[in-house]
Amino acid sequence: MGRVFVAGSINMDVVATAERHPRVGETVAGEAVLYFPGGKGANQAVASAKLGVPTTLVGRLGTDAFGQELRTFLAAQGVDLAFVKDTADTHSGTAIITLANADNTIVVVPGANARVDADDVAAPVLGKGDVAVSQFEIPLPTIAAFFQRARAAGATTVLNPAPAKKADAALLDLVDILILNETELGYLTGTELRDRDAPARFAEAAGSLAQGKIVCVTLGKRGVLALVEGQSILVPGRAVKAVDTTGAGDCFVGALASQLAIDKPLRDALAYANVAASICVQRMGAAPSMPTAKEVEDTLSPRRPGEGRDP
Repeated sequence: MGRVFVAGSINMDVVATAERHPRVGETVAGEAVLYFPGGKGANQAVASAKLGVPTTLVGRLGTDAFGQELRTFLAAQGVDLAFVKDTADTHSGTAIITLANADNTIVVVPGANARVDADDVAAPVLGKGDVAVSQFEIPLPTIAAFFQRARAAGATTVLNPAPAKKADAALLDLVDILILNETELGYLTGTELRDRDAPARFAEAAGSLAQGKIVCVTLGKRGVLALVEGQSILVPGRAVKAVDTTGAGDCFVGALASQLAIDKPLRDALAYANVAASICVQRMGAAPSMPTAKEVEDTLSPRRPGEGRDP
C-alpha cells in the first residue's frame, strides 16, 4: 500500500450563517458563528486519513489558540503531523466564510501557510507508489519543490489549483493528475464556462491543460469529468440535499488520492471520490464533514454492478 503526503494549508474556518449573502456595501443579520478546522491541505489530508490510508500532512501552524486546536483535531483524525511546524511570529491560517442557502463565499488569510517552504517539503521521504498532493494555498515555489522530489521518488503528483491563480508551465509539467472545478478550469484556460455547459465543452477546455496528464473537472451535483489520453470519462453525481458545500472539492481530492495510493483503477477511484464528496456536502463544516471508509462503502454498495472497469 502506498501513502498519501499532502503539502498544504491548515486553517481555522470562521463561518457566519445567514439567510442570504450581502451585496457589496450591505450588512445583513446573521444567524450563527461557527468554528471548524479547515484549510485545503488539512481537509484533503483528513479526507484521506479517515478513509484508512496512511496520510502525512506537511505544513505550518501559528502558536496561537487556533493552532493548538487545529493540531489536536488533526491528530484525532489519524493524520501524521510529524512535518507540521509551529511558527511563532505569525498567526495560524484563518478563513472567513459566509454560508447562505448551502452556498459560500470565502476570504482566506494565509498566516503561517505562507511560510511553508522548500525545506519543509524536503523533510518527508516519499517512495514509489506514494501520492503527493498539493493546492494553491501555500507558495507555488514550495509546491514545485515538493513535486520535484515526489517525481524523483516515483510518486504520483496530484495538484488542485485552488484558489485559482496563474501558474507557470514548469509547475504544471510536474503534475500527473490535475483536479479542478469549472471556475478554476475557466480561469486557467481563459475560457468562459458555466455550470450548465455540456460536458464536451469542459472536455475541450481541459484538453488544453492535459499535455500528458490526467485532468479531472469536478462539476458539483453533475459529477466529475476526467480526460485521460484524450478520452472523456463522465461519472454522474448523486442527488443529495446539500447543507454546506465547503470542503466538498477537498474531500474529492483526498478521497481520490487515497484510492490511487491503494492502487485502485482510475474509474473506480473517481466513483469512490464522487460518493465521498456527496456525503461531505450533507454536513456542516469542512474537515469535520469528511466521511469514513465505512460510510462510503455503505453508500457505494448498491451501485457496485457495472463498476470496476479501468478506463
